[in-house]
Amino acid sequence: MKKALLGFLTFIFIFAVGLSLSSCKKKEAEVKAAPAEKFKVAFIYISLPGDLGWTYEQDQGRLMIEEELGDKVETTFVENVPKGPDASRIIRQYAQKGYNMIIATSFGYMDSMVEVAAEFPDVYFEHCSGYKTADNMATFFGRMYQVRYLSGIVAGKAIGQGESIGYVAAFPIPEVVRGINAFTLGVRKVNSTVQVKVVWTNTWYDPVKEREAAVALLDSGVKLITQHQDTTEPQKAAQERGLVSVGYDSDMGKFIGDSVLVSPKWHWGSYLVDTVEDAVNGTWKSHSYWGGIKDGVVELSDFSPKVSQDVKDMVAAEQTKIVDGSWDVFWGEVKDQEGNVVVPAGEKMDDCAMLGMGFFVEGVIGKVGN
Repeated sequence: MKKALLGFLTFIFIFAVGLSLSSCKKKEAEVKAAPAEKFKVAFIYISLPGDLGWTYEQDQGRLMIEEELGDKVETTFVENVPKGPDASRIIRQYAQKGYNMIIATSFGYMDSMVEVAAEFPDVYFEHCSGYKTADNMATFFGRMYQVRYLSGIVAGKAIGQGESIGYVAAFPIPEVVRGINAFTLGVRKVNSTVQVKVVWTNTWYDPVKEREAAVALLDSGVKLITQHQDTTEPQKAAQERGLVSVGYDSDMGKFIGDSVLVSPKWHWGSYLVDTVEDAVNGTWKSHSYWGGIKDGVVELSDFSPKVSQDVKDMVAAEQTKIVDGSWDVFWGEVKDQEGNVVVPAGEKMDDCAMLGMGFFVEGVIGKVGN
């Protein structure tokens, strides 16, 4: 009887231990099957995604990250962040909250990001349009000057000899100066007597100031408006006068209509998906990226019906030369406003000179500064 009882108790013990082990294994299996924490990415925006320009296209890139990497990544953004202490505070807050990557999308955020990146060496930082890097901080931008030049050809063919174009410009920094010069070189390739008048607004995003600058240019007699600004207000002002325009940042023809002949536009998605995926996979390295038409980072929008086929063909021929590397926009001969040769015939302006550009080319009316 004792032996039977002992056997029964032994069986109960083994069964209980087995059940316990089975339960532990089940819990362990459940833990292993639990989804991994998503890689968190925060975007810092200078304006609103609804600006239909710069921030709109940056946000399209963010949405592409979610679409292509959605099971691995979650994103968020904060809009209307001014440069300076507010930017530093917000970038730092995201790092403190455990975000894995922070992407700042305006030149003015550069020093704030450098400051915070030094405090959080395990966080990835990406800055758009700047030039300062660190082991955990990269820069990215696009060769917008290439499509600016192409849009200048369209603009130059749209107006008569001796007429002028108005250019509403944000800040007198190399990025903006480079774009004005590239556009003007395109204009004067097909219409050598046209002048490009520049008005500075000293803001990236201010619909009222952008409109006021465009109206002032229109009052001075320009026949076409273009810009380096973040909203469609200059295009609206031109349309209201019965004139045409060239957009920027996004396809502004979608929002304004056929009076927008074409728009040099950004396409950030491919770059952003690749750099986030590298960070997720642990293969991200600090870099300074400057992609062009060939990389798909910059492109022309669809043309307005007002643009003739011969102009489209001319643009296509020039784009082919840029893409295949046989020519680029700032290859000589290039002259400054005073007629001095700054890039001799047969020579190429290098990236360093382009990135630090501080002069206007022949045909621009205005000063690099206020």
